[in-house]
Amino acid sequence: MSSSYRSRIQEFTAALDEQTVDLKALRELCFSGMKGKGLCGYRVREAFALCAGRDLYAQFVRELIIQPGIAKASLGVSREDVTLEDHPLNPSPDSRWNTYFKDNEVLLQIDKDVRRLYPDMAFFQRATDFPSQLILDPQNVYETLRRRVEQTTLKAQTVHRNRSGVTNVSSPGRSLTLYPSSEYAVLPNGCEAHWEVLERILFIYAKLNPGIAYVQGMNEILAPIYYTFATDPQEEWREHAEADTFFCFTSLMSENRDNFIKSLDDSQCGISFKMERVEQCIRPQYFSFRWLTLLLSQEFLLPEVIRIWDSLFSHRERFDFLIPVCCAMLILIRDQLLAGDFTSNMRLLQDYPISEVHTILSRAKELQDDS
Repeated sequence: MSSSYRSRIQEFTAALDEQTVDLKALRELCFSGMKGKGLCGYRVREAFALCAGRDLYAQFVRELIIQPGIAKASLGVSREDVTLEDHPLNPSPDSRWNTYFKDNEVLLQIDKDVRRLYPDMAFFQRATDFPSQLILDPQNVYETLRRRVEQTTLKAQTVHRNRSGVTNVSSPGRSLTLYPSSEYAVLPNGCEAHWEVLERILFIYAKLNPGIAYVQGMNEILAPIYYTFATDPQEEWREHAEADTFFCFTSLMSENRDNFIKSLDDSQCGISFKMERVEQCIRPQYFSFRWLTLLLSQEFLLPEVIRIWDSLFSHRERFDFLIPVCCAMLILIRDQLLAGDFTSNMRLLQDYPISEVHTILSRAKELQDDS
């Protein structure tokens, strides 16, 4: 650790120890890069609501995860949501079961996305030290989202018709699963992988925000926030990483959600307008949509993503600073782009070659100061 970085850490700690946190000073410290401390600073910004928020999140888990699944029949508990009026075959739009099945469509997409997060890192496949005790309480056998996905997957069946016209349906003895059984290690009962925590957060967010629900790519936005909180050196923060991540993600999406709403694409707050702003410097073609929508989370390794987000979250103009950052990325590879053809340039832009994010951010700051 360099002396300059150690000095910034001390300044950062001192700023947070103040009775009244100076957000302007905190932003300036975070902008220079704090290896995720900026994200923690983002959490500090919401800290006044954390205690109440954690209780509220626990309530969301009870109402949106546990209640739809109820307890297994083997415990002698009947499903409260199965009645003569409302049952799995009820076609009414107001049916709780109809809602349950539609939720499963969203859940399957979330499940597919979070399982494959950062395949070059083992972190998201590992077991969390703080699984949800509300769900994994040994006194109850609630339906986890992982189990719900497994039950939603249909079994393959073989159909035979004899000459008399009689149809026999037989099962080959194994179900069609979404993923090869060997692709992911199965954790023992009572354990949850980090990706399962992300799955729960995204599912709850989708349920609470039906206007946007879940859009592919939200998992990429969520992952760096959760990773930062779940690897916090202080255990008391790691223990509440799930709830804290949910509320910080919700706060972040309140500023960034318009990028995910297709009906707003051509409005001044939509992704098309933002892409046009990049186009004023250079035509974006097929790359800027991903850069802008996912806040560059797929262009760099996770530590570099967190470093960039330190600057984005702490900048006075927030996500508007992302525009000069994208322009700086293009300027820094200008010579390569001018020398390449369309195919090589697309490959270059979709696998950005510069990993020194400090160089990119410094150039972006120069561009903004000169404008």
